[in-house]
Amino acid sequence: MKAVRFHEYGDPDVLRYEDVDEPIAGAGQVRVRVAATTFNGVDGNIRAGLMQGPMPLTLPHVPGLDVAGTIDALGEGVSGLAVGDEVVGFLPFVVDGASAEYVIAPAESLAPAPTLIPLADAAALPLVGLTAWQALFDHAELKPGQRLLISGAGGAVGGYAVQLAKAAGTYVIATGSPRSSEHVKAAGADEVIDHTTTEVTTAVTEPVDVLLNLAPIDPAQFTALAALVRNGGVVVSTTVWMPAPADEERGVRAIDLFVRSDATQLSELVARVDRGELTVDVAERVPLADLGSVHARAAAGTLAGKVVVLPPSA
Repeated sequence: MKAVRFHEYGDPDVLRYEDVDEPIAGAGQVRVRVAATTFNGVDGNIRAGLMQGPMPLTLPHVPGLDVAGTIDALGEGVSGLAVGDEVVGFLPFVVDGASAEYVIAPAESLAPAPTLIPLADAAALPLVGLTAWQALFDHAELKPGQRLLISGAGGAVGGYAVQLAKAAGTYVIATGSPRSSEHVKAAGADEVIDHTTTEVTTAVTEPVDVLLNLAPIDPAQFTALAALVRNGGVVVSTTVWMPAPADEERGVRAIDLFVRSDATQLSELVARVDRGELTVDVAERVPLADLGSVHARAAAGTLAGKVVVLPPSA
């Protein structure tokens, strides 16, 4: 089969589009014929070798943490799934991913794919959707009527976070750039602050219950944003290399989020997509052979929106 792999850590040019053996499903696993995977920011950090401590890999490695596709074979002991089922999933960080025509997935990581959107586009849901869900509900324990400030809402996680928070009855204040502001407004944000022209700490005039940070930010600015959180509130951040600032005197908790695979939560996200309550945004669809250029554009800061990556058999 065709796959993209890197044999050593480094810049995007270490990615190779090559022929590899088709994988075989083991006990508790299924083989999925890939309809699509995606690019996530963490993929670039993994490829560059920046995540070797928490995510030790065996090289060569196939990237691609999201998968949407059709079950092609069942491993021993798998129940509740059948060959031909269309599924989505968030794959483990340390095994070969879905930047290939076939991928092995733990059976328990998969959820039925949404039926309201194309199967390939469903690959844009798992990792970023679960990140938003876990940030808001597992960690921030978001409640109706609360005020939420999302820093860096213009990215893929931010789009889901705005939608989910509004559905939960939250007042959402979001920061974004001019390029992303319309997207954030369309997702349902009550206020959108252009952080390139406006000082966020001045624009937010009332305390918020939750600060969700989704983008690299200057530590001093992060601390200033955290000061907007009311006493007893919470700061959640996905930029785990830069710890979220807590304030013990005011009872403000700080949580650095490591997203985890959860098929139950993913099934709930899928259900919301199929009810028309959650929009899956795809900015681009590119062939697998061009994955290296996607990594290069991300490294250069010119990649905008969620990119779905299509293998040749899709």
